[in-house]
Amino acid sequence: MKNFKIPHVFIFLFLIIVLCSVLTYFIPSGSFDRTTRNYGSMKQTVVVPNSYKKIPKHYSIEAATIGENSEGKSSPVSALGVLSAIPKGLADSAILVFYVFIIGAVFTLIQYTGAINAFLFALIGKFKKKPKLLLFFIYMTIFSGSAFMGIGPETIALIPVFLFLSKSLGYDRLFGFGLLSIPVYLGWSSGVTNPFTVQIAQTIAELPIGSGIGFRFIIYLVYAIIGFYFIIRYGDKVKKNPSKSLMKNDSFDLDEFGIFEHQKLARKHIYILLFFVLSYAAILIAVQTIGWGLIEMSACFIGILIVVTKISGMTGDESMEAFTKGLKIMIVPALVVGVARGISVVLQEGMIIDTILHNASSGLVKLPKIAAAEGMLFFQSGLNFFIPSASGQALVSMPLMSPMSDILGISRQTAVLAYLLGDGLSNIIIPTNGVLMAMLGLSRIPFEKWFKLALPLFIYTMLLAMIFIAVAIVIGY
Repeated sequence: MKNFKIPHVFIFLFLIIVLCSVLTYFIPSGSFDRTTRNYGSMKQTVVVPNSYKKIPKHYSIEAATIGENSEGKSSPVSALGVLSAIPKGLADSAILVFYVFIIGAVFTLIQYTGAINAFLFALIGKFKKKPKLLLFFIYMTIFSGSAFMGIGPETIALIPVFLFLSKSLGYDRLFGFGLLSIPVYLGWSSGVTNPFTVQIAQTIAELPIGSGIGFRFIIYLVYAIIGFYFIIRYGDKVKKNPSKSLMKNDSFDLDEFGIFEHQKLARKHIYILLFFVLSYAAILIAVQTIGWGLIEMSACFIGILIVVTKISGMTGDESMEAFTKGLKIMIVPALVVGVARGISVVLQEGMIIDTILHNASSGLVKLPKIAAAEGMLFFQSGLNFFIPSASGQALVSMPLMSPMSDILGISRQTAVLAYLLGDGLSNIIIPTNGVLMAMLGLSRIPFEKWFKLALPLFIYTMLLAMIFIAVAIVIGY
């Protein structure tokens, strides 16, 4: 165990695809009947309870190697099917992959203009005598960005700024990291309008995008308060007695980032940030009022890219250099979506999704609704270890969670909430979270140090998640 190393996320996901393919040889195939129902102006395809039936399997050498269809029977996933699951997954999630690339590249372009760094330096100077007010403002900015816009991997570029801020105010390295990462993951969990989680999950669950926002906003407020109190409490303890730091022997040397450049806030920086915030707000309004989807949102981000380039005064070559740099940063997060979709592909082709659903729901259906919904929350938390991608997870788990909620008599909105909380909160501590591990590596913080700090927060927030799920059932969310 001492020399155990978690493999690269792509290798890890491919191994899960292989494992799921092997399972198609042993788990019985089966299917539910499905019907449609109206949900407002939308139609939902729903599972018919108690309609599950087994489907006989067809075994042959051809079926195991290149695949073979047999009428009325299900074939386990072939060797060729394992390899083709990844390109099929990428094809199935092409629009989403493109959207992840575009939004990441636009954020990188804005960072490249210096607007974010200049704004933070201006804040440090303005609130020098009221540091906690400054910290709360920064914390809520990141928290809101994560909850409303799905900011996650894009914050990696801000790590030097937050470490510099922490050191200049007398805190340790863990505090600076926590001030950035805690609002990212707790905001992500609340998923008010997060395009990477709630919008994808609601699309798969055939719910109107943006529906149920009121209850998620309450969760957003509760988690914002809990997270800020948690990190400030740790920071105050370290500031009062540096020996209380979990990294007390750390010299907190930032030389690895070179000379930290102080940028003055210029008028163009204000224009860039103001334009972006207003533009994104307009996009979110359009999503919720006129039914825009990922294609329209991607188009708008391309428009934002063009306008930001013009405001910043960058040449076309300079903007494309920043744009391509952003694409490179987003290669892994974007492609993980498609690779993770490959898991769903093999489960569907092996026709074992409904069998898993049948067995899981058979156990949960015997429980009271609240206990069954809590079971869905923990099911999702466990799944997060194996599929370290929120949007990739939505593509795998929501096809299971949506019909499971139908069988259990739980609303699909509550199923989406269980997915959001189960996915987001566990991201705080799981080592398969590639973004977390990348951020820790850049910050030079050992995983075990962060785990020791973050574990109590994870426990507190999971207990709150159980309460939120119970309330959702009671109020018919």
